[in-house]
Amino acid sequence: MSPQTRTFIAYARVSTDRQGRSGLGLEAQEAAIRAFLQPGDRLLAPVFVEVESGRRTDRPELAKALERCRATGATLLLAKLDRLSRDAHFLLGLAKAGVEFVAADMPHANRLTVGIMALVAEEEARMISARTKAALVAAKVRGQTLGGRRPGQRLPSAEAAQRGSRAGAEANRMAANRSALRVAHKIEELRGQGHSLERVAAALQAEGVPTARGGAWTATAVQRVLRRVG
Repeated sequence: MSPQTRTFIAYARVSTDRQGRSGLGLEAQEAAIRAFLQPGDRLLAPVFVEVESGRRTDRPELAKALERCRATGATLLLAKLDRLSRDAHFLLGLAKAGVEFVAADMPHANRLTVGIMALVAEEEARMISARTKAALVAAKVRGQTLGGRRPGQRLPSAEAAQRGSRAGAEANRMAANRSALRVAHKIEELRGQGHSLERVAAALQAEGVPTARGGAWTATAVQRVLRRVG
């Protein structure tokens, strides 16, 4: 075997039984895996496909894929790390697995990146919960009736609403940090090639990389990402 040959075990995930049966989403992930492979690469069968619902926290197919990677010395090839980046349980397991991995949609991600993403995902989930509760508190302070008000029930104070507002702002900040982490490696790679901020923005825009707020990439937006991860 050539020393240049790379060997992979592929892992994909769909989120519902219906998607698993129909192949919805799976075909696109398998296409991403095939597109990532270079001539001479070996992909060991089968592709491990996780079919899970929101109620499940275990990853039996991922465990099987990791075990086979350890047995064969192969690298774990993820179809899409991007759609798993909010899943702290998955990311922490991946970071601690002791197996080399690569993601077709985020080829520059590594164990450190994934570990940071896992911590951000955990914190973001906590802050989203806090933001939801804060919105309910603020609505009650404004006099809106949510779910019916019991006789004698006291409304939350304005101070509680302010605390909720701060929690919401913190959740937004964490979401922006998470978005920055997802594109930082691509930006650093382009900057390392000598591209200006404007050319980096144009490249990200051409590749369809989303910004944190869904707008267009500009030199200023690129600079913001670099400040957040710097």
